[in-house]
Amino acid sequence: MKKRLIELVYEKAFKYSEEPVFKLVSGRISNYYFNCKSVTLHPEGMYLIGNIIYDMIKDTGAKGIGGLTLGADPIADAVAYTSYLKRKSIEAFVVRKTAKSHGTMQWIEGNIKEGDKVVIVDDVITTGKSTIEAINRAKEAGLDIVKVIALIDRQEGGKENIESMGFKVEAVITREEVMELYREKKQ
Repeated sequence: MKKRLIELVYEKAFKYSEEPVFKLVSGRISNYYFNCKSVTLHPEGMYLIGNIIYDMIKDTGAKGIGGLTLGADPIADAVAYTSYLKRKSIEAFVVRKTAKSHGTMQWIEGNIKEGDKVVIVDDVITTGKSTIEAINRAKEAGLDIVKVIALIDRQEGGKENIESMGFKVEAVITREEVMELYREKKQ
């Protein structure tokens, strides 16, 4: 499944240029770019992601999985759906970028509560900023973070930034794994 997911990321989400032309959220310019939505919103991508990440977290005791909207949402949804099919339900939740401005004014949406064990997920980690924001909101809500997972680690220091906070980060795919396939296809 992982091999096929790398192929799907390469086919649908990965862009590369010899000259740095891709502007990242951080403002930096890069030679490569991952548009994960084209994989996380794809039926086969959802299937693969849901199964791979479910297997990574099924024994953690996690009640929920989520992260900062929008990157984490389809990943959390795929895992929640897969968990239901495997009869070991894990709730998806969403961490808002800004608090809800009406009603309960919550930062986090979903069926989780203070004290619940959760997994924080993100589509791509570069600097780790959005993952760290999700971690901080989850901690403020009293959630117990048992694992942090990135669909893709760009291997540019984000993993280390998050781990410096005391959370181990697991990546489903690394930039280097996609680059290996890129080099293989270009030969």
